Amino acid sequence: MKGVNGGSNNTEVRDGCNVLVEDSNVSDNNHGTSMHRSSLGQNKEESYQNSSPCRNYPFSEKRYIYEDNTAQGLANHLSLVALAGCDSNNGLHFEGSASLKINSGGGQSEVMNVVKQLCLLVNSFPSKRPTGRVVAIIERSPRRECIVGHLNLKQCGLFQDINKKDARKNKNFVSEHEYIQLLPIDPKFPNIKLLVRELPENIKRRLKSDDATIEMDLVAAQLDDWVGESPFPEGHILHVFGRGSELQPQLDAILFQNEICFSEFSPEALSCLPCLPWELPLKELKSRTDLRNLCIFTIDPSTAIDLDDALSIEKLPNGNYRVGIHIADASYFVLPDTALDKEAQLRSTSVYMLQKKLSMLPALISDNIGSLNPGVDRLAVSMLLDVTVAGEVVDRWIGRTVIKSCCKLSYENAQDIIDKAFDFERSNIYEDNYPKVHGHFVWPDVITSLKSLYEISNVLKRKRFTEGALRLNTPKIVILFDENGIPYDSMFSEQKESNFLIEEFMLLANTTAAEIISRAYPNVSLLRRHPEPNMRKLREFSAFCQKHGFNLDISSSGQIHWSLEKIKEKLNGDPVFYDILISYATRPMQLASYFCSGDLKDNEHEWAHYSLAVPLYTHFTSPLRRYSDIVVHRTLLATIEAEEKYLKQVAREVEVKNRCFTGIYFDKKAAESVEGKEALSAAALKHRVPSAKILGNIAAHCNDRKLASRYVKDACDRLYMWYLLKHQKVLLSEARIMGLGPKFMSVYIQKLAIEKRIYYDEVEGLTAEWLEATSTLVLSMSLNKRALRRGSPNKWRALSEVALIACPYDLKVTVDSSDQCDLEVDAMVSNTNQQHISISDSSVAEIEPAVFPLTVHLLSKIPVALHAVGGDDGPLDFGVRMYMSSYMW
Repeated sequence: MKGVNGGSNNTEVRDGCNVLVEDSNVSDNNHGTSMHRSSLGQNKEESYQNSSPCRNYPFSEKRYIYEDNTAQGLANHLSLVALAGCDSNNGLHFEGSASLKINSGGGQSEVMNVVKQLCLLVNSFPSKRPTGRVVAIIERSPRRECIVGHLNLKQCGLFQDINKKDARKNKNFVSEHEYIQLLPIDPKFPNIKLLVRELPENIKRRLKSDDATIEMDLVAAQLDDWVGESPFPEGHILHVFGRGSELQPQLDAILFQNEICFSEFSPEALSCLPCLPWELPLKELKSRTDLRNLCIFTIDPSTAIDLDDALSIEKLPNGNYRVGIHIADASYFVLPDTALDKEAQLRSTSVYMLQKKLSMLPALISDNIGSLNPGVDRLAVSMLLDVTVAGEVVDRWIGRTVIKSCCKLSYENAQDIIDKAFDFERSNIYEDNYPKVHGHFVWPDVITSLKSLYEISNVLKRKRFTEGALRLNTPKIVILFDENGIPYDSMFSEQKESNFLIEEFMLLANTTAAEIISRAYPNVSLLRRHPEPNMRKLREFSAFCQKHGFNLDISSSGQIHWSLEKIKEKLNGDPVFYDILISYATRPMQLASYFCSGDLKDNEHEWAHYSLAVPLYTHFTSPLRRYSDIVVHRTLLATIEAEEKYLKQVAREVEVKNRCFTGIYFDKKAAESVEGKEALSAAALKHRVPSAKILGNIAAHCNDRKLASRYVKDACDRLYMWYLLKHQKVLLSEARIMGLGPKFMSVYIQKLAIEKRIYYDEVEGLTAEWLEATSTLVLSMSLNKRALRRGSPNKWRALSEVALIACPYDLKVTVDSSDQCDLEVDAMVSNTNQQHISISDSSVAEIEPAVFPLTVHLLSKIPVALHAVGGDDGPLDFGVRMYMSSYMW
């Protein structure tokens, strides 16, 4: 933006700072199709689909588009031998089961030689990146199916085959034969041409009535075609959401863009649910292990209602602890191949939007009869793990159980107990918002169990990091809402020991489940892998640390962790810079993903999880909100049943020492015997363990939906922060300079945990002097002087675009009757108007403006002024300017 009301001139340079190495809050319960899209609007005016058959591409269609390279004189080029023909576009479009072939005499060996030569060439110039040209489109990106943006009526044009006089006969605002453009909010997409005659009727009417506010609406469009000689692709409108400056249209656009299903569950899916009132079936009580005598409780966010997991602990006579990890048995309610199962698979994950949750399962299961609510009998899949005081698991039992949670603790409740801040004898439990303890248990039972679990979790955590695990905790901002659901403030949320307690036991359960199912069903297990980081980016991060005097060992995940811990100790007085380092450390990390074990059976070294430093990992602990966990439950239950059947066939009793498939030691000989194979096969068929091909598709869909849900959460966080900033007008904050040069600086703003750029070259009234030898910048104010500009001499940016400048005598601090500081700054931000700033945060009240001349270097602290950008006139963004004081302004 240029100033407060223009376009953004701040470029965000962080890429993936919010990308976590793995799900950091493993147990945090506050974490498409055309059917989903049409639910936004049921008529043609609101949800418009082009019926032309040449533009309808199935979502799963793969198309191979190759250009003729012969004219380029390429020695080695790709061509396709396919079953289907071509279309009328430039180049060939092959469909169906196509296979790639190399049209060169040397075949594969020659290709490998070319690849080696390219690698040598790239390595010869490490400071430069290779370039190339697109020769094929292997698969259409699903993102082209929905592109959100604003209409631009100023960029109209005629299609080439239309006579200009004929186009203007009706003298309307825009002719039927013209096109208008869609400006995507994502800058990675090009502008899209929309033919006026194919627009929805409601948009046509607004165009004819000369309604300029149509440019303020958010619109979704779909790409149809891109003719080779055209600079812009063609498309058609799918949906109109509403004003871009309002919350609901933005939220609708976020869901629509990510193909999130927010419609009600189908009648067929709901017919699979049990009737209310629901009671524990007697058959289940007889066939399951009854653990209702254990002191079991849940620890979740205070607002959570879908309680997946619960814990228990017992002290054994031999000095070991029996830790119980009890997970909701969602697979009991979601039977394979039912309408409910298919819809849960389609949704794949629950989506959390701060103020709203879109559940994967109907509320009757996720929030009621499937949730491990306190004081009621519930079905669970439990792991009873015998753990030594050194953190070694020496024995385990896994099976279907009946449990009754005695208490629902929040993370805050658990932390108070850990910190010994809770005295149940002296505290008024109900006034202090502590939960009720159900059954025959009392508060001392819960407190004793929690403290024992905390001690064991600390041992497990130390052991895990000693064995090479890595944790990168990026700063997390929490938006605060009033009673009407409107954001009014934000704060940093810090993970506490109670969060880590739950995390350790969930990680242990997930690792245990992965170990069991991968041994019993090595070709059809749904696992989760985390590849090694991008080494080029990791070396860049190491060089960044070295530049600032810190040594970072990048030889393994464990060494990175301990290096960062040492850096943290050195930066004890500068937590902001440590947060910056952690955000930079996430950039080289790749995303974890689900996969079918059979797809990588010849590359088992690729199964490993880099950040957790374990060879096997999966998701087992959240079946109420992740479909992947339901699949893992079914595979685990098949393993348990196969074990029981095999032991009966070989005439043995089911004892601890004879657990051949689920115990600590896996009996490979038993699994490969005729009886073992028959038992495993029969159990897999009964529990509908998917084939490798189907499981691979499930894994891919789960990855896609998990990534989409994360995009939604990140976009909602950004939207609410933008909305908050929009209503605060201007927010003052301290920033840290992370990059510096003659034209711009990159600054990290802790208040928003983002990095932005401030451009100061070619600004009227501002002189920038860059001292290369010392990497120092000096900014001076000179109202009668324009900086030398190459190129466009008549285009000057105003100083108010770069700095919010206040006169010193306009700065005043007042204290109201509640002793809360208000900082009121009357600052002249342009030649014609003033802007008022009112910040009620006492920490912000301490922000003082800098003065000219301003001398800064790398890592300098500077005050900045933040404001909201976009909404009605473009994508949401945060504008950043220096906060300065001068008598000359």
